This record gives sequence, C-alpha cells and structure tokens, in this order.
Amino acid sequence: MRVLITGATGLIGSKISRSCRDKGIEVHYLTTSKDKLENKPDYKGFYWNPNENEIDSKAIEGVDAIINLVGASIAERWTPEQKEKILKSRTETASLLYKCLQENEHQIKQVVSASAIGVYPSSLEKLYTEEDQGVDDSFVGEVVVKWEEAVDNFKDLGIEVAKIRIGLVLAENGGMLEKLKEPVNFNVGSPLGNGKQWQSWIHIEDITGIFMYALENKLTGVYNAVAPNPVTNKEMVNEVASQLGKPVWLPNVPKVALKLVLGEMAHIVLSSQLVSSDKIEREGYSFNYVNLTKALEDLI
Repeated sequence: MRVLITGATGLIGSKISRSCRDKGIEVHYLTTSKDKLENKPDYKGFYWNPNENEIDSKAIEGVDAIINLVGASIAERWTPEQKEKILKSRTETASLLYKCLQENEHQIKQVVSASAIGVYPSSLEKLYTEEDQGVDDSFVGEVVVKWEEAVDNFKDLGIEVAKIRIGLVLAENGGMLEKLKEPVNFNVGSPLGNGKQWQSWIHIEDITGIFMYALENKLTGVYNAVAPNPVTNKEMVNEVASQLGKPVWLPNVPKVALKLVLGEMAHIVLSSQLVSSDKIEREGYSFNYVNLTKALEDLI
C-alpha cells in the first residue's frame, strides 16, 4: 500500500509517516520546502506550491489513499493576514489536490482528512457527538465548515472521505502541552478565565492511531478524535503542575486580560467543547490513553 500525506513533516504528520513506514506502507509526501525533499524507497517527497497552483503530479502515482493534514497553525495571533493564511492553507490545498486528481490518472479510493472539534458551539453542559449540526459562531467554526466542505468535494471523484475532528493534542514536543508547561515551569501557571471550560484532549499516540485505524479499516464520515475522559481547564492546569512538581498559586487569568493579550485568538482557550469519543470506539478503536494522568505521566 502507498499513501500520500500532506503536512507530513508536522507534529502529527511525522508520527503518522513513521507509523505507516513501520507497517510497511510506502509514503509519498507533499512539501512546500525543496530542502525537505527526500527520496527513499518507502519515503519520497514531492514539491507543491498551493499559492501558485503548482503541484508535482508524480506524487499521486501508485497511491491508494491520501492523509490530509496540511494547515497553518491557529495558535498565532489572528491578524487579518494570519486568518487568510489559516483558511487558505486548508481550502486551497484541498482544491489543488482535487484538480490534480481530476486531471491525472490515479487509483486513489480514500481521503482521510484532519478537521477540528472547534466546529462545535462553546458550551459548559452539552456533550457533542458527530451527529450535532450546530456550528460555533467564531472564526474557528467558519474555518472548519469551509475546510470540511473542501474535503467533501473528493466524493465527486468517487473517493470515500473520512474527516477526523481533532481535539487538543498532547505531545512531548509541540502542541498544547508545550504551551501549558511554560508558565507552570516558571511557577506562574493558573487556570484561564473561570477554568470551567471543557477541554477534550488526546494523546499524540492516539491521534496517530485513529488516523491509521481509519486508513486501514476504510472508515468514512465524521469521527471525533478525543480521549474518552475530557477535563476542565482548571483540572488540566492542576494536573500538569502536579506532574511537574510545581504549585498553582496564582488566581485565574481573567477573560478580559486574555482578550487584551491574545485578541480574538483568546477564543481558543476560553471556548468549551465537551466532546464524545463513542463513535470511533464503537468502530473498534481502543484508546491507549483514556485518562489525563496516565497521558501526562507518559509525556512529562
């Protein structure tokens, strides 16, 4: 089997690439950096430049499935320019891939694409499943809707589509945990806002596992990629501090202060998404990390 991965050198993509190769699945990957092009028997890079509608069509030769992970980070201040970059890096890349498949012979039967739980409206009470149709009234909600619409277009080519709505990724290097550890390490960690907002997290090993499970079992439709036991922001900060052996003695950071520092991007840390993992578990996926304590023990 051979897969084409976009975003293959990122936090999640590098793990999935390694997992594919460990399982004997050859990896083709697309990169905007010619310095990152490699040419190994099971790992070959191909250049693309979505801004210029440029893509090396050799990337799809012999490929059975696409794992789509590309997208600019939303964890940077949302200037108008950054917002445009965040949106286009998800929609225009999908359109370019679509055009490449439309214009060239290929044998691709499946696309497994990243998405985000940020599409669900912020709520302190509601447990969200994949059946919920509501969309968060925010920039993140808008991005996810347009992102998923762009990915759904592949169905027009007779390709099956799976969309993996990713929660807050915990990893040793990078992701949410790195940002949480910094203030805690300096003894200035504290809950954000009222600290009651739900944070549906997932260990990097499980996000990798879910993508591989979707690929190998040819899943279609929407799946939440979150651990079975979400926590509040206060519980998250306290558990990280406990693992690091640091105190949490400062009062909560007020919402108004966060909005002053982060601007509109404060929505990411203040919004509350209590999200269910039941659907992927019913499909047969078994989580490696069910509880936050064990996940952080592994990573910290």
